[in-house]
Amino acid sequence: MIIEGLKLGLLYTVVMWLDGRVLSWSCLMRPIVMAPLVGLVLGDFQTGILMGAALESIYMGISSIGGATPADPHTAAIITTAFAILTNAEIETALALSIPIGTVMASFNSMCAPIWAGLAPVLTKMISNGKVKKFVTSAHVLTIVSIMVPGLACFAAVAFGVEGLETFLAMMPEWVMVGLSASSSMMMAVGFAILTSMIWSKEAGYFFFLGYVLVKYLNMDILAIAII
Repeated sequence: MIIEGLKLGLLYTVVMWLDGRVLSWSCLMRPIVMAPLVGLVLGDFQTGILMGAALESIYMGISSIGGATPADPHTAAIITTAFAILTNAEIETALALSIPIGTVMASFNSMCAPIWAGLAPVLTKMISNGKVKKFVTSAHVLTIVSIMVPGLACFAAVAFGVEGLETFLAMMPEWVMVGLSASSSMMMAVGFAILTSMIWSKEAGYFFFLGYVLVKYLNMDILAIAII
């Protein structure tokens, strides 16, 4: 899966460069955008859309505040969507793996952060000495490297980790897989709960319960409810 890994590593690098650097903070890195792009690259757009919607449900209450990120939704979306597509795994299984993968990648990014921060005095010294062109060049190079490192991690995870993960899960007993499927459903509920806890108010609560009733008991679709 070297070729697929290269494609997705490049996808991460390009989207990360656009998001927050070229197009300002446009949320291109959110799972609801990233997962369909992975599906498009790997030739299974439908699975990409389904994974994107489900992963966004899990991660939509999680945002990077300052430097603290409990889990990395960007790389989790890439790796788990690739896993679902390349191994024909159940979407529920891939979703259950998203939090562990996202947590590992967040830890990896945190370990890299002191390295990038440690170069700040060098850049400051360039400015103090009036070496503006050298500073600009160095800043651009540092930006590119800091984006490429997680991109390389995505490449390695897809190219060398997907098949191993598939083999590992194939060895698991049936009750473990049932548990993974159940936990993926619970994670979506937790994602909604996290988001709801941030915006909850008495006024919003009326719409929350009204929307629930309209969906579950009157079988109305989302567009109609949004119009109401």
